[in-house]
Amino acid sequence: MEISMIRHGKSQWAQSSAVTFQEFNKWIENYNSHGIDEEFVCPPETLRKAAEASIVITSDLKRSVESAMLINPHANLISSPLFREVELPAGSMKLFGLKLRPSFWAISLRLLWFGGYSKNCESLRKARLRAKKAAQQLIGYTDQHQSVVLIGHGFFNMLIAKELKKAGWKGEKKLGTKHWNCISYSLLE
Repeated sequence: MEISMIRHGKSQWAQSSAVTFQEFNKWIENYNSHGIDEEFVCPPETLRKAAEASIVITSDLKRSVESAMLINPHANLISSPLFREVELPAGSMKLFGLKLRPSFWAISLRLLWFGGYSKNCESLRKARLRAKKAAQQLIGYTDQHQSVVLIGHGFFNMLIAKELKKAGWKGEKKLGTKHWNCISYSLLE
């Protein structure tokens, strides 16, 4: 039995110029609503895992679904909001018109989120509970399908990986953050 987790392909939304905090909220909407950049280089191992999977699970976000259809167009595909990326806190702070690159806003907000700031998004505690439920669902799929692939999101895949390890699944110690990165977990019986 094997569960492979793949991070979705790179988003078509490539705007990286500095934005205000309020503009960053719109940037996130654009990132979520755009599909993936189809000019990709997918590692052979990722393509192999996707092709061999009995079932492919995705979040319901466009970039996850499109990634699955691109690397395995004939897959038995199931999409669910359970596997969505953990949202970043949002708000209407003006911050004196401060403009920063979207990647800096994302890192800063994720650090604040770890510190307990979760305005307009799920808390770290709730995200961990959702990751536990997601891991249990993936494990359940392996009862029917020996090989399961999840095409999800970098941060939430990391939370799921922690839950798989707690449940006795073995895999690499660290998930990569690159698009199309694949890591597999197996349950040794």
